[in-house]
Amino acid sequence: MFRGPGSRRLLIVVAVLAAVLVAPASGAPVPSRQRTAYAGLGTWLDIYATASWTHPQQEVAAMARDGARTLYLQTGNYEQRVDLVRRRALGRFIDAAHAAGMRVVAWYLPSFLYPQQEMRRALAAIRFRSARGERFDSFALDIEASLVRSVPLRTRRLLRLSARLRAAVGRRYALGAIIPSPVGIRRHPTYWPRFPYRQLARYYDVFLPMAYATDAGVRGIRATRAYNAADIAIIRRRTGKPRVPIHLVGGIAGSMGTREITGFMQAVGDCAPLGYSLYAFSITRQATWRALHAPPAAARPCT
Repeated sequence: MFRGPGSRRLLIVVAVLAAVLVAPASGAPVPSRQRTAYAGLGTWLDIYATASWTHPQQEVAAMARDGARTLYLQTGNYEQRVDLVRRRALGRFIDAAHAAGMRVVAWYLPSFLYPQQEMRRALAAIRFRSARGERFDSFALDIEASLVRSVPLRTRRLLRLSARLRAAVGRRYALGAIIPSPVGIRRHPTYWPRFPYRQLARYYDVFLPMAYATDAGVRGIRATRAYNAADIAIIRRRTGKPRVPIHLVGGIAGSMGTREITGFMQAVGDCAPLGYSLYAFSITRQATWRALHAPPAAARPCT
């Protein structure tokens, strides 16, 4: 079962991707102040961390104390029967986060099986208002499900959904693309061949790679740093945008030891992404939060 950033299973497919050309959206670029929703240290909360949804104010207070600047809050996934899971709690999280000076980015995991439903659910998150009239600061689409076995069809549906989202929100609203690890995509060539980095860059302002080195069996400082840095380098190269904004999601916090966290933070220091985080809040230890507070100065090129 997919749970967004933190999904470890890849449904392997055998189709070969045909080239897909989608006309770029037009209009003014997203202001930098909109992209700042993805800047700095963040933390994640999915719909399965049920204990965390009982007391949103307390959870947000803890996140703020730990130094998180943005909460990435899941609004649902393709397995749910409703467009927005726990509507009242969503509003309480937004209100509490904004009161604490934090930003909140909504994220949703589509299956690409039901395009109309997925568009409706994404817009439900984007248009959601709390009881106090507060809204999410941005929306990010979690791009990883492979239930559509045909890779060309999956890619066409992804790009159509992305184009429709961009048209609906306009060019001045920041959209994020949560994507599988580019290194992982390369290591599993039948999962999503010719992943559409360049096309996605036409619609999304920030890329959020799930750079989960431990899922690939990578351990140690140097290897973890290299894996994370490679993810950033691939996105910059494949989008054709060396300065494309990236929020690096460096792994499952509970699976990373001190050396892996050190390697992740070295990659953050060397590659200077817009923001960074580990998944997820409920399994992040206090020692980990202390290590995340300040990236080291750049020591080598991001390669």
